[in-house]
Amino acid sequence: MKWKKKGLIFCPNKENEWMDNSVLTPQPFLLNEETIRVYASFRDKLGVGRIGYIDLEAKNPSKIIKISKNPVLDIGRNGMFDDNGVILGDVLMVENKIYMYYVAFQLASKVKFLAFSGLAISNDFGESFQRLQEFPILDRSLEGLFGRCIHSVIYEGGIFKVWYSVIHGWEIINNIFYPSYYIKYIESKDGINFPLSGVDCIKCNSNEYRIGRPKIYRTEFGYEMYYTSDTFLKEYKSGYAISDDGVNWTRKDELFSLKKSNDGFDSQMLCYPTILKTKYATYMFYDGNGMGKDGFGYAELIEE
Repeated sequence: MKWKKKGLIFCPNKENEWMDNSVLTPQPFLLNEETIRVYASFRDKLGVGRIGYIDLEAKNPSKIIKISKNPVLDIGRNGMFDDNGVILGDVLMVENKIYMYYVAFQLASKVKFLAFSGLAISNDFGESFQRLQEFPILDRSLEGLFGRCIHSVIYEGGIFKVWYSVIHGWEIINNIFYPSYYIKYIESKDGINFPLSGVDCIKCNSNEYRIGRPKIYRTEFGYEMYYTSDTFLKEYKSGYAISDDGVNWTRKDELFSLKKSNDGFDSQMLCYPTILKTKYATYMFYDGNGMGKDGFGYAELIEE
């Protein structure tokens, strides 16, 4: 597939206290045929993320219609698993409600953070979300002692099919601690209760210490996955894989055609790609430098 870059959409610049800098893990949702709502985590000056949205024209996503004035999902109460920031997992319609799966952060004294997954539900078509519960739906287990992070959910045949990352350790690179993780698959009948372990999907290559934020889509041949990985030499980049069944994957990183630009918001980093198909075109939204510190942009699929 060939993608044509269309440029930067938005970069936060101290719009308010909670939207001070960065736009992390943008996740598009088709609000209606004419409006794309991109949910994302916006950081405050302390680096704590809260989830808000930006509405875009479906026929021209570079045109911003609306920016949420307040978070649709704020951080949790002090002491809860989500009291130090939340980022997007996935957003999907389930019957007449919108489910938002999110990854939440809590500080710990002897490791950098803990990261587990929660679920919030909207009954007002995405203007606000209420937590299902104040504890994780995907919590600590032996496979992910430091984190189990939901990133992609497909509701298919009465089953919630979930792709997630497990943080199993830490790497010290240039005297900085980084989480080590890889991608797994798990299922749930209700999207709330999950087993303590899933099935391995994609593990790191020998030069990598983390691979995650999988975004999965149905295709004519089965499934495709977009993800982001990092090497010991700190090359944070996006990749691509294909699968017949959604569990056994073959990496095809050479088929991911988008590359860093020579200058601009994505000249140093291009990460967290996610796709949305509209009646006008198919778009890929992604973060730029600093994991979204310089904003997020999009590309358009070129039909050949």
